[in-house]
Amino acid sequence: MATVIVMPALGNSVESCLIVSWSVREGDTIAENGILCEVETDKASMEVPSTASGTVLKLLWAEGDDVPVMQPLLVVGEPGEDPAPVLAEVGFGAAQEEAPEQVAAAVAEPPAPPATVAPAAGDERGSSPRARNLAAAEGIDIAAVPAGTGPGGRVIARDVAAVAETTTRAAARAGAVAGQGTGLGGRVSQADLTTPAAPAEETPAQAPVPAAAAGADPDFPGPSATTPLKGIRKVISERMMHSLASSAQLTYTTTARAQGLLDMRKRLKNSDPALGLNKVTIGDLVGFAAVRTAVKHPTHNAHLIDGALTTFERVHLGFACDTPRGLLVPTVRNASQLSLGAFSAICKDLAAQAIEGSINPDLLGGATFTVSNLGGFGIEHFTPLLNVPQTAILGVDAIFPRAHLDEKGKVRIEQRIGLSLTADHRVIDGADAARFLQDLVAFIENIELAALS
Repeated sequence: MATVIVMPALGNSVESCLIVSWSVREGDTIAENGILCEVETDKASMEVPSTASGTVLKLLWAEGDDVPVMQPLLVVGEPGEDPAPVLAEVGFGAAQEEAPEQVAAAVAEPPAPPATVAPAAGDERGSSPRARNLAAAEGIDIAAVPAGTGPGGRVIARDVAAVAETTTRAAARAGAVAGQGTGLGGRVSQADLTTPAAPAEETPAQAPVPAAAAGADPDFPGPSATTPLKGIRKVISERMMHSLASSAQLTYTTTARAQGLLDMRKRLKNSDPALGLNKVTIGDLVGFAAVRTAVKHPTHNAHLIDGALTTFERVHLGFACDTPRGLLVPTVRNASQLSLGAFSAICKDLAAQAIEGSINPDLLGGATFTVSNLGGFGIEHFTPLLNVPQTAILGVDAIFPRAHLDEKGKVRIEQRIGLSLTADHRVIDGADAARFLQDLVAFIENIELAALS
């Protein structure tokens, strides 16, 4: 009998997976646990094993398709067997006919916070926190979303995104037909989609564009390529926009003497390998100091969701990691309970998994405070964006020689490291952020003592 194999749920926060490549074709024989395809979530790449053996009767999706988890992926059975009956049994064929747009771009949502978030009023089906946030940002009534594709009909982010896209396209078409575009050459702009259109008779006629103004270069603007954002790049784009739109971010900067960091790093590098400290980096030392500082400042080690602030006793440190697929943020769980050696080792292991694309998606969420280190690129100053719902993020800059006056008034040169703290001003005032940085500077400048705390 034919068997439907579904897209597995590859992590608690994963809603869909992008098929990167198929490892089988229709007609191939596959063994149980054999590799069917390689997929990409918003957080990692991985291979999907088969849960049944037999002949591949039908592949239900193409490479590049974004498949919701727990949806039929392919059908296996006896050679020549018709896959239609088993697909009809699970309702896949009917769903395809009724919803040809179901392969919508997925919008991954961050892990649910410890606090319980109640469904919106009138939303009897239930909806995810990410879906409600997106609906609020787009001005969409969550209860009016026609269909939920999550478990049990739950409305999730991709359902809201589909409604928003449909609404935007309809408005753009209406504006184009009415000739209401206010952009260059009468193009419909974002403002046209949010501003009521003027009566047709009040719309001034477009003046003809002189030939000279149109430009004499027939090759302008030259070769170009347009690539839709998808996978992790699309998720990063949406999360960054959501971060700025949903929080009151302000960045505070300072520097700290870095000679202690450099000296300690040198001693650890030359230490007995048996101690497990010879691979500790400057980044590890600063991250360790940041964890110790966050413990002392609960409002910086917190989540702000729907006007409720949740502070955490333990620090679960997220750290920005540059990977071939884009920015990922692995989480060092219980970082505040780790020794320096254990902290460094776990950071390196998580970074390696993220770069290889083999990291468990659940290890890419749940952080309560984040560090982003661009010092290795020589960046002297930058403004990190909050990883909402977190209330603070630390940017680590490069170490540079800087001039200063010693106690005798003579100009000296010393090594200093730049620090950039972005905080949500809704819960963290400027003085609170300044006190955090003061304590962080103290930890960094006395890193040997911090390592013993």
